Amino acid sequence: MQVKLTIGERLKDLRVERKLTLEQLADEVGISKSALGKYESDNGKDISPYSISLLADYYGVSSDYLMGRTETKNHPNTALHELHLSDDAIEVLKTGNFNHRLLSEMICHKDFQTLMLDAEIYVDRIADMRIHDMNAVLEAVRHMTLAKHKGEEEDLYLRTLAVAQVQEEEYFGHVVSKDMAAILHDIRDAHKTDSTTADQTSAAAQVHQQLENAVNFEGSSEEKKAKALLATLGIDYDAITMEQFVNLIEVLKLSKHMNSPISQRGKKTMTHGKGKRKKR
Repeated sequence: MQVKLTIGERLKDLRVERKLTLEQLADEVGISKSALGKYESDNGKDISPYSISLLADYYGVSSDYLMGRTETKNHPNTALHELHLSDDAIEVLKTGNFNHRLLSEMICHKDFQTLMLDAEIYVDRIADMRIHDMNAVLEAVRHMTLAKHKGEEEDLYLRTLAVAQVQEEEYFGHVVSKDMAAILHDIRDAHKTDSTTADQTSAAAQVHQQLENAVNFEGSSEEKKAKALLATLGIDYDAITMEQFVNLIEVLKLSKHMNSPISQRGKKTMTHGKGKRKKR
């Protein structure tokens, strides 16, 4: 989620957003089609300041955005006071010690306003009085019923009146947490195929698969042990040389976990599947 777009990628995205071909854009801005294509394909390495300025004006973005110096595309000249941020908030944002793109996506999420409203209700205790009044009514009814039943508290109706009372701290804390979880889940789901996110297969699952392949390997017992060890270390078995294989076997012979001594087979040739692995 934190990949920074190149100049060429920004130029292409802006053109595609407007559904323009290179020929149409060339007619609009007066820059040749070949030059525009080169700007997009080679990440704008040879783009001139004049072209940057011309394209920025045409697309309605800042030159800094095209050059990758800012992520602000449509509001390059927005004054700080229009953002309604405190000085402390601005200082936090300036540090850059967090994922700015994630914060932007959270703010732009369709349920962000609901999150902020629920947070305001919780923090400012806006609903406390109404909850207190509701609980007071329930408690009064409970006491009246309790008096009528002469102090017999073990009653389904009385218990219902007791548990129906809302604890504002717990209730609104849960509401805010649920709002936040829903927003983060949507953002997480939207980025599940990104190249910068974690692999869909866990590291543990990968190691398990590699070890399973080692067990099913059609080679000598020495090769199987070597392949299993290398798999856990993330080393390609087929990439090691004969000398490295022999050294690995010598190391494995020192292991106290081996059930039986390892023979010297495989020093000259190693069976590999149906064929032979020859010394290099």
